[in-house]
Amino acid sequence: MVCVLATLKVKEDKTQDFESIFKNLSEDVRSKEEGNIFYQVAKDRENENTYLVLEHYKDQESVDEHGKSDHFRSAGKAIGECLDGPPVIKYLDALK
Repeated sequence: MVCVLATLKVKEDKTQDFESIFKNLSEDVRSKEEGNIFYQVAKDRENENTYLVLEHYKDQESVDEHGKSDHFRSAGKAIGECLDGPPVIKYLDALK
């Protein structure tokens, strides 16, 4: 199993837009991606305008399919416009 942890810093005036986009994206990921086990965005309590995306997939192929999906690609541009710098993404192997 593969986990992904993405840290996203959002422009102060774009937090509501970002949250709305991610709410819709999360619903699409959960309903349309068979290989997705968990997908959740959370707001950091210690770092203002910072969000973490916690993702869990059954395998690397599922991670790759997520990145190629129409819903992810269409949300990507809108998310990019909300960000205050590049995302920090970590790929992790889940312990069994």
